[in-house]
Amino acid sequence: MSERNQPARPPSGVGLEGLRAAAAGCRACELWEPATQTVFGEGPETARVVFVGEQPGDQEDRKGEPFVGPAGRLLDRALGDAGIDRRDAYVTNAVKHFRFTPTPKRRIHQTPGPEHLRACRPWLEAEFEVLRPEVVVCLGATAAKALISPSFRITKDRGTLIPWTPPGVAAVSDADRDEDAPSQTWMLATTHPSAVLRTPDGGREAAYEALVADLKVVAGALA
Repeated sequence: MSERNQPARPPSGVGLEGLRAAAAGCRACELWEPATQTVFGEGPETARVVFVGEQPGDQEDRKGEPFVGPAGRLLDRALGDAGIDRRDAYVTNAVKHFRFTPTPKRRIHQTPGPEHLRACRPWLEAEFEVLRPEVVVCLGATAAKALISPSFRITKDRGTLIPWTPPGVAAVSDADRDEDAPSQTWMLATTHPSAVLRTPDGGREAAYEALVADLKVVAGALA
């Protein structure tokens, strides 16, 4: 890592609102400079499921909220079709700033690099520590590679529940565990809603139904 890309240092014991306020001034990597603002996660501290995407997009960067663009609207529809209560969900991204290439007409999405994922990971870990979710859903390859394995392949391993221990929770013993915290957290990876939107018209409905099928596995774990 360069001097400009160091792991963030979130405060502890401040809850989601405190983390959100602290993240607004994050300078752990260079992505904060061209971005409009930090886009932190959204949802209740009581959320049972956490959805982790890659990074905010153009509309999210401008509004300061995750999953408010076309991909977010498709995710909301898929959650409804899968039977997941949106009020039980927290949505966030592996990287909290929009990485893009500017052009005269628009800002073109650019996949964040490993250095950006490493710099931003402490924020994600801090969110998990507060939320203690029952299920974590990786939306897309970037999130899956960051949280599961660099070799993870969405096309091969999607839709399967994997036992997983959120960072920061492993040290908690059974005697010290909050009685409301889940005894086992599950991880599942599926395609990012934006990938469904990019699918050619002829295959888009099938891609959407595959996303819903994966989310129904999540709904079953939450039942």
